[in-house]
Amino acid sequence: MTTALAIFVKTPGHSPIKTRLAASIGAPAAIEFHRVAAGAVAEVAQSAGTGLQAYWAVAERAALEDPLWQDLPRLWQGDGGLGARLQRVYATLLARHGRVLLVGADAPQLTRELLLQACDALNRPATPWVIGEARDGGFWLFGGRVPIAAAVWQGVRYSQADTAAQLRAALHPAGTIANLPALTDVDEAADLDALEDTLAALPSPSPAQRGLRQWLATRCETFDVI
Repeated sequence: MTTALAIFVKTPGHSPIKTRLAASIGAPAAIEFHRVAAGAVAEVAQSAGTGLQAYWAVAERAALEDPLWQDLPRLWQGDGGLGARLQRVYATLLARHGRVLLVGADAPQLTRELLLQACDALNRPATPWVIGEARDGGFWLFGGRVPIAAAVWQGVRYSQADTAAQLRAALHPAGTIANLPALTDVDEAADLDALEDTLAALPSPSPAQRGLRQWLATRCETFDVI
């Protein structure tokens, strides 16, 4: 049985990209960060082996054929808020694969080992779900092997300091959630320093992660807030 991994992305020219980051470093740099970071996440996912099938979960139906997203299978996130879109992608891939991991493109310091830990957690009967919390209170990864009601996904308030805690509380009565290490996801310019430090500390960064670190080192010289 393979585990699906959906990488949530937005497409330049179709949606605003990383708006809080763009407010500090400019829209072109924020778009470039999203592109390079998404590539790093996909490269790590593809390095995890044949037991993991990566997908692009594309925000815009009209962008499914965009050249940026042609190296992996694609599916549309669907309409509605983030909860509705998470639910649609999770349910769609659960029906195909039986196990699903959901990640964004803004924690490109993830590693093959962390993804394999998530898959291993879903192999254990006691843990139907796994979560990697973000240091801002959200989550950089969520995975599961059992259906989750749409009301659970849509009852969570996203982009809050307690988003992960809300999801935990909603799922807790139905089973135990395994934990992955916390990571910093990039929402604002100040998060770039933490990302660069984490990338520098990786023992075996992927080529795309090395490229992202180089991009950060050169571009940060022009960021007013860095």
